[in-house]
Order: sequence, then structure tokens, then C-alpha cells
Amino acid sequence: METRLDAERDQLPLWIPVGLGIGIAAWFILPDGRNWTAFLLAAAGLGLLPLALAPGTRWARAGALFALAALLGCANIWWEAERVAAPRLAKEQAATFSADVESVQAIAANDAVRLVLRPSDSPNLPPRLRVNVPVEKAPKLAPGARVRVRAWLMPPAPPAVPGAYDFSRAAYFQQIGATGRALEITVLPGKAQGGWSAFVARARQGLGQHILAHLGGSEGAIAVALANGDQAGIPQADNDAMRRSGLAHLLSVSGLHLTALVGAVMLLTLKLLALSPWLALRFRLILIAAGAGALAGIAYTILTGAEVPTVRSCIASLLVLGGIALGREALTLRIVATGALIVLLLWPDSLVGPSFQLSFAAITALVAFHDHPKVRAFLAARDETLPLKVGRAITGLVLTGLAVELALAPIGLYYFHKSGLYGAAANIVAIPLTTFVIMPAEALALLLDMVGLGAPAWWVAGQGLHLLLVIARKTAAAPGAVAMLPTIPDGAYALMLAGGLWVCLWRTRWRWWGTVPFVMGALWALVTPAPDLLFTGDGRHMAVISAGGDIGVLRERAGDYVRSTMAESSGLEGFVPDLDDVEGAACNDDACAVTLWKGGRPWHILGTRTRARFDTASLTEACAAADIVVSDRRLPNACRPRWLKADAPYLARTGGLAVTLSSAPRIETVAARTGGHPWAVPPLPPRPHRRRYRKPSP
Repeated sequence: METRLDAERDQLPLWIPVGLGIGIAAWFILPDGRNWTAFLLAAAGLGLLPLALAPGTRWARAGALFALAALLGCANIWWEAERVAAPRLAKEQAATFSADVESVQAIAANDAVRLVLRPSDSPNLPPRLRVNVPVEKAPKLAPGARVRVRAWLMPPAPPAVPGAYDFSRAAYFQQIGATGRALEITVLPGKAQGGWSAFVARARQGLGQHILAHLGGSEGAIAVALANGDQAGIPQADNDAMRRSGLAHLLSVSGLHLTALVGAVMLLTLKLLALSPWLALRFRLILIAAGAGALAGIAYTILTGAEVPTVRSCIASLLVLGGIALGREALTLRIVATGALIVLLLWPDSLVGPSFQLSFAAITALVAFHDHPKVRAFLAARDETLPLKVGRAITGLVLTGLAVELALAPIGLYYFHKSGLYGAAANIVAIPLTTFVIMPAEALALLLDMVGLGAPAWWVAGQGLHLLLVIARKTAAAPGAVAMLPTIPDGAYALMLAGGLWVCLWRTRWRWWGTVPFVMGALWALVTPAPDLLFTGDGRHMAVISAGGDIGVLRERAGDYVRSTMAESSGLEGFVPDLDDVEGAACNDDACAVTLWKGGRPWHILGTRTRARFDTASLTEACAAADIVVSDRRLPNACRPRWLKADAPYLARTGGLAVTLSSAPRIETVAARTGGHPWAVPPLPPRPHRRRYRKPSP
């Protein structure tokens, strides 16, 4: 071990942010404070153990630092969770209040405007609210405005089913205590309030409106996303096409966009200053150009909302510029690790979001791939004919795209249950198109608009964006463009991440041992069956996956969000029909009865779909004939199915359910995944048990 780590001594610092991430992940995975405390004590013990067993050795110091980083990560996220704690709404209610507008965002998919509000006259409301306003009711608003709102509010929604998106967790760290929809909204008189954040928000909104005035439709919405990071205006169909084609990363302002901007500003500054011999002979122009690039990168990061990928890219860009100024190698894994370390220390909750993981996985895979000696030798400049140079460059792009796609596939499948298969090919055209045509044309158009001459540049940008959308739509519509998987077990995902990090962060031949856990995790994910039944936490929606792979939902009024969530969690794609259309189901206006053959036996499932009153005798008879009963109401004690009774009190304690029917049936619950974390929905108190008097037997 000492010999191996001595050969890898330059790579050891790269594992410090990994240890920090393990500590943060442990806090999210472990259920409550006792387990978090146990992890902290275990990390402290594991940190001291190597120093006690082998003092003075490299492996002991490395192990101690790794354990210390894990301890620091767990303690940091625990402290962050306590620091951001804010009141939350306990139950649904109507409210009328005055509030200051913190942000305004158009949601094209829902024909609504999303507002983040700070109530000013309602002490019983949480300090921050997120409210959707229908477009037809939304007045013209800017951040900092004062409004009067009548709204229907509800607590932040937990995951609909196990493995679905957990908005309640994201809202907790954003200190959003309630969400809802505005029934009435009026603008109060007075000058716009707010400090620096309101000024930046108004600047973002004004920039977006200016772009939309010159470019309409999906092209304009994507142009806004590239300029200020606001993706809400992109139609859902085009958003799905970008994701299915592997081009969704172009919509999230990150390394590609920031690098293009910083590089362009730096090059332009250097060339302009070099026109003056007096400046060129007296000053190091590369330092001045690097400073200009740094200021441009910081301003762009602030303007686009300072999201995690942008902050990571800004930090990396500043480090690269510092390396250029010092004459050092520009982009290395140490710069990537430093960026990860800073982000995890300042925003530890970002670790569990797909944005952080996709961003760092892509840049880590890219740098590690190009750092390999054989890849460097293949891509090195040499004296050869133009066709060979072009072929070598295209081959390098394809191999780089494949390496990045391989790194991103597990993350996409874990969070979104889907991954594009043709992303490498699409990115060969889309990335140069975005970097060298669309973004420069858009920047030039904004600059020329200051003198009213931006129309030609807007035309070029619009044509480039149209071509980008054509590539995304054609790629997404190709046969087999998307791989779908049901919810991946946490253990399988952890194995794939561990294997990928092992391959990327080491340099000697033992790095390839990382393929073992990666393949094990991938096989585990592939053989994990989809759940047979999915129940939402309110009991209103049930999805049944038949033996033939068909899926249906219980209620005809189930919206697109519920249907898509059920389909994605089952690893399926396409429109989800009503349960009436699924083979083996018998439905009427009041209930649906389904029979599934699983594990060598029939399972009889009954789901209620109406609020009408049931005849007790009929309900008792139907329950007795069923193995599983689900309902959004409290069922009487006489309703006794053979295996599971998921009525309103039961689901209030468990949240959504994923049920797998096999020779060893199992139930996975949202409550078990959430544990005792501060954003967990408190379960309803159990009903007091009334003991009946029984006459003693003789």
C-alpha cells in the first residue's frame, strides 16, 4: 500500500473533496440525528486508527485526512441544515397577504408566471413563498415590487413516489415554506424595493425581455437561457428533445458558456491592447487580459443567478487564469478538485442535486480522459496532411463525447430514469455551433443594440438556434434514442460512482480495478425490476404495471405530471392511459379491481376512485376478496384485505409507496427514504385505541 500510494502521491489531494462528499451523502442517507452522530464518531475513530497503527506512513496520513474530510462534510451539512431552518406551512389554507416580489420567472410549459415572494404583513406565513400566477391574471411585475395576493397555499410537496423528485428537500434549503397558486394579485403603489439581489434580478429579467423582443418562439427562449440562465420559457417539448438528444447541458450555463465568454473577452482585450506598442512594451498584457476575463466571468456568474454549475465553472476559470498568469498548466484535475472543494464547503446541499453531479462528472471525465498518456500522444499536434488532421480531430471529439456520455449516463438514469444514447454524435455539431456561432452572434447583437445595429447579428443567432433545435429534435426522434430504467437502487448508484471516481482519479494501472464496482453497479441497476404498483402519498393516484409491461393510472383526471412521474419511475416512456384500458382491470365510477399474476400467484388489487359514500357491507366484501386496497379516505375497520390496506391514515405515515410483488413481496416508502430529516412531513398522530369491555369468560 505504501508503494502504491507513493507512486500516486500527486493524486492523493484529489480524494479530499471525495471524502467531503461522502460525509455529506452520509448525512442525507442516514435517517436521524443518532445515526449522524454515530457517523461523526466513526469517522473520527477511523481517522485516528491509521495514525495509531502505522504512524509516519503515507497511507496512514492519507487515510486520516480522508476520514477527517468525511467528518467535516457530515458536520458541515448538518450545520447548514440547522442554519437555514425556517417555518413551513403545516397544512393547506387560503391566505391574503402583502408581499415583496423577490423573483419573476415565466413558465412556458404551464402558461404561468412563477413568483418568489416575501410576505410583509402576515407573521403566520413562512418567510418565503413560491406562487404560480396564470398568465392571463399576471400583471407586469419586476423584482422588488410590492403586491397584494390572495392565494391557495400548501406545504412543499414531498416525492410523489419513492425515487421521484423531492421538492420539499430543495425548498427547505431555499427557505421556501409554502407553494401555491394565486387567485388574485394586484400591484401596490410605491417604488420598487430591494437591494443588490433585486437589482440583479431586474437586470436578468430586463435582459430576457430584450432578447425575446428580437427572437421569438423556442429560439428566443434558448437564447434567454444562454444569456441569463433562465430556462423556464423553453417549451416542454423542446426541453424533452434537448434532454433526449444529450444536449440539455447546453441550456445550463456552466463550463462551456463561461469558458467561451472568458476566452473571448481575454483574447479581445489582449489583441486590442497589443495594438499599442507603448502598452505592449511596458506592461504584461497577458495579466491585464486575464484580469478582464476574470471580471467578465464573475459578472456573467452573477447575472445568470450564480447556480452551482456556473459557480463551479467560475472558480475553475479563475484558477485557470491564475495558472496562465503564472505560466503553469491551465486545466488539471487539481483545479477541478479545488472547485469541488469550494462548492461543497459553501453549498454542501448541492451535492445531492443532479446539477452538481452532472457538472463535475463531465469535467472530471473530460480532463482525466485527455490526461491519459495514450490520448495525449494521439491528439498531439504533428506534421501531417489536412485530411489526417481533420480525421484525428473528429476522432478525438467522438472519443471525448463517448467518455463524457459514459460518465453522465448513470447520473441521468438515477435522477431522470432516462439517458440519451446519441449524445456524443449530436454534441460533435452542437457544441461548436453553440460556442463559435450562437453565443458570439448573441453577444455581438446585444453589443450592437446599443447603437441600434443588432438586427443582422440577431438573424445569425436565430439561424444557429434553429439549427440547434433541428439537431435536437431529429436526434430525439431517432429509434432507440433514449435508454429508460426504473428507479435505480442507491447501492447500485453508489457502486457506479465509486468505480468511476477510482478510474478517473488514479493514474497507475490499478485504476482499472474501478471497472469492477462500476460493472457490478450497472448490472445491479439493469436487473432491478420495476415496481408493480405505485401509490402517491395522498392515495388519489395508483399506477399498475401489468405482466405485459402495460401501465395505467387509477383516475381519469390524473394530470400529465402524475402520469409522467409514474411512467419514469417504472422505466417506461410515452403516454400513460387510464387503468380502464389495462388488461385484467375492471373499473366503474367508484373503484377499479385489477388482478396481477406475480410470483406464481394472482394478486387482487382494489383502488377507490370516488368520494361518494360506499355501502359498508359491499365495501367489506370487496376488501375481503382483495390482497391490496388503496384509498384516499379512511376505510372502516371492517375493511380487511389479505396483505395491505393503504388508506389515508396509513399513507399519511408512509408517504408514497412502491410495491414489488414477487416470491418475496416488499414495500418501499417515501417516509423510509426521507427519515428524520428536517424537511420530512410529520406523520399524523395515531388515533387513540379504544379498548372494548369484554365480559370475562367463565
